[in-house]
Amino acid sequence: MGEQTHRSFEDLVAEGAAVPTEGWDFSWFEGRATEARPSWGYARAAGGRLARATAALDIQTGGGEVLDFALGTLGSVGTLESADTLESAGPLEGAGTARGPQLLAATEGWPPNVRKAGALLGVRGVVVVAAAEDAPLPFADQTFDLVLSRHPVRAHWPEIARVLRPGGTYFAQHVGPASAFELVEYFLGPQPEAVRGGRDPGREREEAEAAGLEVVSLRAERLRMEFHDIAAVVHFLRKVVWMVPGFTVEEYEPRLRSLHRRIEAEGPFVAHSTRHLFDARKPEHRR
Repeated sequence: MGEQTHRSFEDLVAEGAAVPTEGWDFSWFEGRATEARPSWGYARAAGGRLARATAALDIQTGGGEVLDFALGTLGSVGTLESADTLESAGPLEGAGTARGPQLLAATEGWPPNVRKAGALLGVRGVVVVAAAEDAPLPFADQTFDLVLSRHPVRAHWPEIARVLRPGGTYFAQHVGPASAFELVEYFLGPQPEAVRGGRDPGREREEAEAAGLEVVSLRAERLRMEFHDIAAVVHFLRKVVWMVPGFTVEEYEPRLRSLHRRIEAEGPFVAHSTRHLFDARKPEHRR
């Protein structure tokens, strides 16, 4: 990490505590934290789905960055997904052109992100709607032939099924069980098995099917993360607030200081994220 290795604990912590947390732009981490990406390339694959949809919804869009990227791939070379994903997807009845859906909407629950997403996505014709994460989706039945979501806090399967048209698709990347728990348990200690096993893809598959969806494919991967300085840890825990609920620098100062010394002595702190990719469809005969 060069000169950053020798910066004081106080200096690094102050920097990590000062960085804005709105949206899902993680560019600040460049050079100080890394996370391997899933092999399926969600944002670009979502662009391929958007190219064939007529009405699309992005749930819990954050600051709109992922949807903005996906929309930016429309009409470009390499937009469509890999051959195996396309084969599993099949055609959508009434699919749109490569220019994308005629109707585009996104939901977000955190007011700073609502404002950020509105500014970013409005120029692309996306209607951004403020909606709490646990509230019913503010749309009529069978409005969309494509519903997207990247890292929803929780998938509300009955609501997803309700707003999908028959034959429509839910295409989403979810956070998996015990994601980054090396870091979580460093601060909180060993977690109960019920907590570690939350977000289990098999259980989510059962919930999706109980809501009337057919799971076309479900893929999962475990990915390496590295934190190269304590500023990156502080910013990450402030940004991804459900990792260590109620995290503040003051509350966890002793553990932060100890981790700072460990990183300086041993190198980056290593954790592992888990991700799974859902491709689910509402059957044609369901209403």
